[in-house]
Amino acid sequence: MTTTERPLVLPGDPISPDLIPSSTSKPLRLGPGLRHVPPSDIVPVVAGQLITNHQKNSMWVEYNSNRYIPAPGDLIIAQILRSGPDLYFTSISPYTPPATLPHLSFESATKKTRPQLAPGALVYARVVLANKHMDPEIECVSQSTGKSDGLGELKGGMVFDVSLQFARRLLMAKSKEEGKVEVLELLGGEGLAFEIAVGRNGKVWVGGEDVKAIVVVGRTLRETDEGGLGVEAQRKLVRRLAKGMK
Repeated sequence: MTTTERPLVLPGDPISPDLIPSSTSKPLRLGPGLRHVPPSDIVPVVAGQLITNHQKNSMWVEYNSNRYIPAPGDLIIAQILRSGPDLYFTSISPYTPPATLPHLSFESATKKTRPQLAPGALVYARVVLANKHMDPEIECVSQSTGKSDGLGELKGGMVFDVSLQFARRLLMAKSKEEGKVEVLELLGGEGLAFEIAVGRNGKVWVGGEDVKAIVVVGRTLRETDEGGLGVEAQRKLVRRLAKGMK
């Protein structure tokens, strides 16, 4: 496991330097719940568990919240609201300013070949810019490789809402071991064929050719989240719902 420390932190409390990853080959990445106070202080802005990932030289605070606050590097699912001359305006969470998505922030996009996205279309994107003084900016291409790396328009499928904490658990590199979420592997083991994209903003897109399978996957995720199901309860739920498809 790469996440090694989980002490409880409170807003404004100083974080001990011993808990901060110190890789010299990668810049330190701060995730949700943390703020950099120049010159060198890192301060929690919420109460929760401090999570550090020494492999990725990153840290964040795991906490319960009903409101998504964008942070650079977050993978999110956004909905196109409208198009401007050079960018799209997108919705990433209710009651927040729209996030901007430049027309050229797609793999191999030019003014002539860029995707033509209508209002209501969904995209899987990464947050590039997020601060309290500007609207968030997102992208559907990796700046380092120029490739989509799985980002872009999400066609067909269905979107399901989950809690922000559950979305973060699904996005963990080892969601089974660290997040204690097995349902996706269990559903695949039952023969269900589906695609999935998880957004830190509490949105999960499920795609596939079988609508029944999509509904079962979404229902399983929702019931696991809302019921706070443990691993054994997840297995029973998957067996019950998968049996209903046969």
